[in-house]
Amino acid sequence: MKTKEIIKKAQQFADAFRVTDGKKFRLKDFDPADTLGINSEFKPRAKEALAVGVQALAGFQDKLYAQDKWAMLLIFQAMDAAGKDGVIKHVMSGVNPQGCDVHSFKSPSAEDLDHDYLWRCMKVLPNRGHIGIFNRSYYEETLVVRVHPEFLAKQKLPPELVTKKIWKRRFEDIRNFEQYLSNNGVVVRKFFLHLSKKEQKRRFLERIETPDKNWKFSASDAAEREHWDEYMEAYEDMIRNTATKESPWYVVPADNKWFTRIIVSAAVIETLASLDLKYPEVGRDKLKELAATKAVLLKK
Repeated sequence: MKTKEIIKKAQQFADAFRVTDGKKFRLKDFDPADTLGINSEFKPRAKEALAVGVQALAGFQDKLYAQDKWAMLLIFQAMDAAGKDGVIKHVMSGVNPQGCDVHSFKSPSAEDLDHDYLWRCMKVLPNRGHIGIFNRSYYEETLVVRVHPEFLAKQKLPPELVTKKIWKRRFEDIRNFEQYLSNNGVVVRKFFLHLSKKEQKRRFLERIETPDKNWKFSASDAAEREHWDEYMEAYEDMIRNTATKESPWYVVPADNKWFTRIIVSAAVIETLASLDLKYPEVGRDKLKELAATKAVLLKK
C-alpha cells in the first residue's frame, strides 16, 4: 500500500473518533464495542493492517527526528484493563527508541506533592524531534483525584483554593498549558481508551484465572469498579472541557484490542503526515564535504 493510500485510510479511521469541540460531547454517543462495521472476520487481517501502519509510522518518525523541529506528545487515559500498555507496545513497536520516550505516572511521590500538579509531567516533555508518550498524565488530577477527594487533601493546597471551582480552574489550566505547547511546536494528541464495564470484568477474570497474567491483577483495580459511574462522569467532563482543535481527544473503542490498536495507529500517522515532515536539505558546502570525503575513502 502506498503512503498516500495509508494516510487517506488513516484519516477515515481517525475522523470517526476525534473530538475537537467538547461542547456537545456525550460519552454515551460512543460505543466501546464499535468497529465501524468491520466484522470479526477481519480480525486475522488486523495484524497485517497494523504492521503496515507500524512501518508507515516508523518512516514518519525518522523524518521527525531528522528534521528536529516538531515534538509529539501522546497521552493515554483509560480505566484499568483497557489495554494502554498493549497499545503503546504494538503501535510504537517500529519506532526508533532514540526518538521515543515513555513515561508512566502512578501515585505522586512526596517530592511531586511539594510541587504543582503539572510539574512531574512538565519535566519530562519530549524534546524536538521526539515522540513522548504519557501512560496516564496530569489528567489524573481531574479523574482519580476528583473521584477520591482524600487524594486532593494530600496536595497541600491552601484551603481557600479548594472550592467548587477547582475542577473548572484545572480544566482551564490544562487548556492553556496545551495551547502553550502547541504554540511552541509540541503536537498534543490524547486518547481515551473507552472500555465497557462488562469487558473489564471479563479481562479481570482472565487475569485471575490465567497464571501468567496473575501479576497484572490488583485487588485495588477491582475496587475502583465501585466508582464506575463517577469515573464515566469525570471522563465525560474532562473531554468536554479539554477537547480542542489543536489538542483533540480520540475516544477509541477498547472492547476489541485489534481495533483499538488500528485506530490509535491511524490517528498518529494522520497527525505526523499533517506536519509535512522532510529530511533536512543538504547545502552546497556539505555536498562538497561529502564528495571530498568519498574521494578520500575510495583511495584507501
